[in-house]
Amino acid sequence: MNLTEKKIDGRVIYEGKILKLELDEVELPDGSMSKRECVRHSGGAAVLYVSDDNVLLVKQFRYLYDKEIYEIPAGKLECGENAAFAADRELEEETGYKAEILIPLLKIYPSPGYTDEIIHVYFTDKCKRTSKKPDEGEFVDCEFLPIDKVLKMIEGGVISDGKTVAAIYKYIAIIKK
Repeated sequence: MNLTEKKIDGRVIYEGKILKLELDEVELPDGSMSKRECVRHSGGAAVLYVSDDNVLLVKQFRYLYDKEIYEIPAGKLECGENAAFAADRELEEETGYKAEILIPLLKIYPSPGYTDEIIHVYFTDKCKRTSKKPDEGEFVDCEFLPIDKVLKMIEGGVISDGKTVAAIYKYIAIIKK
């Protein structure tokens, strides 16, 4: 069965600094019509940095969840920006580490039901120390935590960020093996 949906019409509802909201009318595989609310996003890039079985995590307050959460360093891709370059930039801005090598780890579709965002996750175990260069209005703490502790934090619900959970489990399944 062909599962493709065909865009018939669409309009921009909102366009902001980091996303665009569109309302599209689509034809479904059976010929009926439906609407799709689409959040267009330029994507993101993240880095899992592991050194001596310790994971570098950032902790920051996330307004929409009304709490501080742990994540791997990450940020938004600028339009047309190379994902590996963006990942390394975010790593340095947020933590003061610059990767000597970045290995593609995985791509994540964070919520394919309503957004086209793709997060490109990289792995490194080789970095040099530089200095933090946070964006204006960005406040983050960073710390190395033992991988075993990070796993317990995931299992206990302390770490719930999707890209971080996926990166840790992929690291354990593929690289640490």
